[in-house]
Amino acid sequence: METLPLSKEALVCPLCCEVFRYPVTLQCGHSACKPCLQKFWDRKGSLECPICRRLEVTMRPPINLALKIAADRFQQQQSAMVSGRLEERCTTHNERLKLFCQRDELPICLVCQVSKEHRNHECCSIADAAIDRKVRHFCLILILLSSYCMFFVLFFVFYPLLQIQADETETLIREEFEKLHSFLREQEASRLAALREEEEQKAKRIRWKLEDISKQVEELSAIIRDADATMKGSDIQFLKVFECVLMSCPPAAYRLRYTKQEPEILTEALIDTSQFLGSLKYGIWRKMAGIVHHCPLYLDPNTAQANLILSDELTSVHYGKKRSVPSNHERCSSRMAVLTVAGFMSGKHSWDVDVGDSTNWYIGVARESIDRKNTVFLHPAEGFWVISLCNSDTYWAQTSPRTRLAVRAKPRRITVELDYDKGKVTFLNAVDGSIMYMFKEKFAEKIFPFFSPGIYEGKNNPSPLKICPLKSSILSY
Repeated sequence: METLPLSKEALVCPLCCEVFRYPVTLQCGHSACKPCLQKFWDRKGSLECPICRRLEVTMRPPINLALKIAADRFQQQQSAMVSGRLEERCTTHNERLKLFCQRDELPICLVCQVSKEHRNHECCSIADAAIDRKVRHFCLILILLSSYCMFFVLFFVFYPLLQIQADETETLIREEFEKLHSFLREQEASRLAALREEEEQKAKRIRWKLEDISKQVEELSAIIRDADATMKGSDIQFLKVFECVLMSCPPAAYRLRYTKQEPEILTEALIDTSQFLGSLKYGIWRKMAGIVHHCPLYLDPNTAQANLILSDELTSVHYGKKRSVPSNHERCSSRMAVLTVAGFMSGKHSWDVDVGDSTNWYIGVARESIDRKNTVFLHPAEGFWVISLCNSDTYWAQTSPRTRLAVRAKPRRITVELDYDKGKVTFLNAVDGSIMYMFKEKFAEKIFPFFSPGIYEGKNNPSPLKICPLKSSILSY
């Protein structure tokens, strides 16, 4: 449908004085915006034309499609005119901008192209530059969109894994507490058994004393009865018997004699409560020192490669069957490695690693920003300061190129010392304290202990890498 060109005045609503949005035409031939007309009728309370006051018979006058198309086209023309004015001219030469300077990233005119500022610069047309940047911008948006989609899928996968990890961790926590509860129950039963044993022993002694005293009471009662019978006789006879008692002359006074001493006082007859309650908690604590260990470091399962198996207390690692683990940012995917939970940014730190009979391993430190997803060399330029054992007999410092170490006796335990401030990483044989190798480096970020056990196909690692516990001492006063 073609529309006749109309002036702006013919396209303006008489009520809002703006270009028509949804023009409707009344029976009298006058037009107005539908929303404006509805408000006018609501305010007036009657369906009359806002121009000629003629009453309208319907509350829904038809939309004037031709007038709407003409109004929309007028709006587009106005927008085009504004864009045309913004299709600017060169502020220096007042010429139309037709070229785009690739070096300066600016639109220029033909005069600018030959001027001193843009001479010999590579230029292209405005359209080509716009297309190139639109494509580039669109590609960047697509890349960003794909990144968001990838992260959406990643976090969507993380959610059930998070629940599984929480359940597994809860199970391990309950198992560890059950061990502690079992230990405490055993100690409680042992202490109660000792209490009952002492109760039984002392009750037996009291029963024996009661029986002995009962016998003595019976004997004394018999003597009293005999003495009573004697005292009822003549006084002369009593005095003779009494003299015999004093002179211990049997048998005349045998029944009146009583030679036993007074009963002994029974000492320590009661329970020694202090033996069972005194320092009860401290005593249990001292015994718990034999089953509870504290390590200077703990391995981070969120950084462990999928084939690495960590102990329940996160203090040892060995090679095993590949597990299904999320590919989170912290995880080491390219190497059979695991880092610790805590890192260091200052100070001196040391820890012992029990390597046992392992034939292949890497231990040391690594910076936080190492590439964990792609294969890199384990040398200082890549952020690793480690030593290794290969094929059970050759020790290396992972320098570039690597350095072979002269080791007299195969160490089963190695001490790693990190002096962050002085930039030193020292490896020592923990048995004799001899230095195996020392790295010197200027650290600029957080450093994490690094562990990589050997690969043992078809069987578990007989000697996993273990972080040795600290020696704990409990002082007694």
